[in-house]
Amino acid sequence: MPTQTLKRIAKSKAQPPKVGFVSLGCPKALVDSEQIITQLRAEGYDIAPSYDGADLVVVNTCGFIDSAVEESLDAIGEALAENGKVIVTGCLGAKKGDSGSNLIQEVHPKVLAVTGPHATDEVMAHVHAHLPQPHDPFIDLVPAAGIKLTPKHYAYLKISEGCNHRCTFCIIPSMRGDLVSRPVANVMQEAENLVKSGVKELLVISQDTSAYGVDIKYRTGFWNGRPIKTRMTELCGALGELGVWVRLHYVYPYPHVDEVIPLMADGKVLPYLDIPFQHANARILKLMKRPAAAEKTLERIHAWRKACPDLTIRSTFIAGFPGETEAEFQELLDFLTEAQLDRVGCFAYSPVEGARANDLPDPVPDALRAERQARFMAHQEKISAARLQAKVGREIDVLVDRLAENDRKERIAVGRSKADAPEIDGLVYVTGVSKKVAPGEFLHARVVAAQAHDLVAEACT
Repeated sequence: MPTQTLKRIAKSKAQPPKVGFVSLGCPKALVDSEQIITQLRAEGYDIAPSYDGADLVVVNTCGFIDSAVEESLDAIGEALAENGKVIVTGCLGAKKGDSGSNLIQEVHPKVLAVTGPHATDEVMAHVHAHLPQPHDPFIDLVPAAGIKLTPKHYAYLKISEGCNHRCTFCIIPSMRGDLVSRPVANVMQEAENLVKSGVKELLVISQDTSAYGVDIKYRTGFWNGRPIKTRMTELCGALGELGVWVRLHYVYPYPHVDEVIPLMADGKVLPYLDIPFQHANARILKLMKRPAAAEKTLERIHAWRKACPDLTIRSTFIAGFPGETEAEFQELLDFLTEAQLDRVGCFAYSPVEGARANDLPDPVPDALRAERQARFMAHQEKISAARLQAKVGREIDVLVDRLAENDRKERIAVGRSKADAPEIDGLVYVTGVSKKVAPGEFLHARVVAAQAHDLVAEACT
């Protein structure tokens, strides 16, 4: 092995980043400190015995009584004076001052970040942000962004696990449990790592993106030293600052979805909503036990498009749900005509072992389910085709997924517009591209033709 390589490995092993630690408060706080220190050591950080030997300091505070608050504030002040780089966690981090803002940041505005108690992931995210463990390809087995199975230029960002709904056709909660939202600092740190690794598009996923943070009552987290609620709107705003495409999937039509539409209109996140409506008839929605069934969906779709004319809406539906009558199915087709959704998928109802819908009366015969699905897709295809045709002549941005040749052996770029999620939506075939164009780059192109599901465009010069 070359001498320079040996020196580099020796240096990276000999000089790990050092973190000082001050732990105050009760045994519960002590356990929190143990968990943070364990994670620090597991990631290769050293624990410094003094302020002057530390690259930064973590102070775990107590805020139960006045004397504990005073002791914690004094400890933070001492750490700032002796070291200068301080991350604060613990109970005092959740307290507000007289002005209503965070007490610690009122008294010590120079702290790097503040979290509440039991926040190992958030503390580690702040440590990573201010004292990153350098990636060394000679000794590290995994890149900072982790191992991804998607192309380098896009990645899925999962913000929660599980689901609180009990839709009668679904068994996911029985497998994955109730909603568990990831700490917002953890999500943002992963998003930043992905962007730094070259990702140009973040696809936000969960079982119910709109419900992000409900399980923890929208608890405030911290990212880059500022508070952010664990809530879809605030998360979208923060992700919108990273300078990449942000696409929202699995969004239930709760009222607060209205709040992200202005972010789309302003270009902060992509004007794209993936909303699984599943049906349009009130009785069938009630049998499905779908959330937000009483919302005036059509009115809200029209309001969304008025505020953001470029909005793309994709959805999924079920045809032939137990008890569905011909009139109720026709109501679904009428809904499609009125809603003018851009991208739609439809499944013929299929019994799933363990689903409560299997016990509903009046099951629709298999042949009729399939026939309704086919009628649904034929009806929607005309709508989708017309909406694509309306884009001819417009200029759009295209994220290149791959390069290919057309029938005339001309080099073309195959990619997606803001209206197209990978694997499930359409493609844009761009001609007249430069030889320098590579996957993961953006092109500006003019749409010249529309096919059943895809667009053909010419690169703008």
